[in-house]
Amino acid sequence: MKSVRQIAEEIVAREGGFVDDPDDPGGATNFGVTIHTMRRLGLDLDGDGAVGVADVRRLGREQAVDIFVTHYHERPGVARLPAALQPSVFDMYVNAGRNAVTILQRLLRQMGMEVAVDGLIGPQTEAAAAEAARPDPIALRDAYGVARRNYYFRIADARPASRKFARSRAGGKGGWILRAEEFISPRFHLSAAAFRERTASWG
Repeated sequence: MKSVRQIAEEIVAREGGFVDDPDDPGGATNFGVTIHTMRRLGLDLDGDGAVGVADVRRLGREQAVDIFVTHYHERPGVARLPAALQPSVFDMYVNAGRNAVTILQRLLRQMGMEVAVDGLIGPQTEAAAAEAARPDPIALRDAYGVARRNYYFRIADARPASRKFARSRAGGKGGWILRAEEFISPRFHLSAAAFRERTASWG
């Protein structure tokens, strides 16, 4: 089984380097760490008294890994979830913050579990996820991955500027969809035809 740090290193590799896309609400980002996160953590890397785009550019790969392990895995309590679920929730937490947990909580409620949808991994969510993972944790992992993919689709449905993150210029699956499907069994991946049908209304 991969360590948390190995998973974080894979997330950093997947995120890539510096980008500052005006259509991305996260703003300037490096290795998946946004300027908002750096401001929240007070990471003034150039020592000018403010956290700006220059600081985002200065962020190193290992610093990003450390941030993810501490602030996106340990502090939210991802380790309290079933092991099969942790990599996908961790990756989604990096990508979407507490939405990673609310997606899980809504899924658990759909499965008949009594759980609050508050974006926090507390005893209630921990117990519900453990129960849902019996006897087949892979089924829960796959269900979460599909729910995560649907979350991305809903964002793109509602916000045309975000569609480029869900669909490539060539009309195939974009980064968001590929990212979600990386954590689910191949039989649940959308075919190229099914993806085109799902996104046809985007024009």
